[in-house]
Amino acid sequence: MANFGVSDLRLVNPCQHLHPEARKFAVSAAPLLGTARLFPSLEEAIGDLHTAVAATRRGGQRRGAPLVARQLPELLAGVPALGFGLVLGREDSGLTSAEVALCTHTVTIPSEPERGSLNLAQATLLLLYEIYVGTHGCPPLNVDPPAPLAEVEPMLGQMELVLNRIAFLNPEQPDTVLNSLRRIFQRAALSGRDVAVLRGMWSQLAWSIRDWRGRKRGEG
Repeated sequence: MANFGVSDLRLVNPCQHLHPEARKFAVSAAPLLGTARLFPSLEEAIGDLHTAVAATRRGGQRRGAPLVARQLPELLAGVPALGFGLVLGREDSGLTSAEVALCTHTVTIPSEPERGSLNLAQATLLLLYEIYVGTHGCPPLNVDPPAPLAEVEPMLGQMELVLNRIAFLNPEQPDTVLNSLRRIFQRAALSGRDVAVLRGMWSQLAWSIRDWRGRKRGEG
C-alpha cells in the first residue's frame, strides 16, 4: 500500500495486526498498521464507499462477470475521491460468496487456470500496481531518436572497407552481407550516438589491420 500511495487500511476482525512480527515485515510501512481502522463486519467497513471491488478468482452466477485487474483505473475514473475500495479476503480461503455479494464489482487477475490463487500480498501488489500505473501514467522512455540514413550509410561504407580488407566479404556478392547488416541496423534503430560509437570502433579496426597479412590458408 505504501509503495503505491495508499494509506486507508481497513481490517475486519483482524488477528494481532500490531504484533512485532507484523511491524517487522511491514518495514518502513509499519505506520500503516498503527493507523488501520478496525471493523466487526465487512458491511460496516465498506458502508461509506461508493464502489467496493472484491478480488476473487472464482466467477459464477452469484459473483457475476469479474473485471480484469487492468480495467480498475477505468472504473476508478468515475468514482468520487475516497469512494473506492479494494476488498481482499483471507489468505487461506479468500472471500465468501456472501461477502462478494456486498461489493459492487469483482475483479480477477488473469493467470493460468490450473494453478491456485495468488497469495494475499501478491494479489494486493498487482491490483494496486494496475491502479497506480493507470492513474499516474508511465514516464516516457528516454529514447534517443534514430539517426538519419545520411549518417548510417557512410558507416556501412566504412564497414565495407574493413570487411573487404579482412576478406570477410565475397568479392562477387558483397551486398549479401552488407544488406544483412543494413537490416540489422534498421531493426536496431541506431541513434546518432550509437552510430558515432560504431564508427569509432570501425576506425580503430581499420587502423589495427594495416599490417594484416590476410586470411590463413585453409580457413573458411
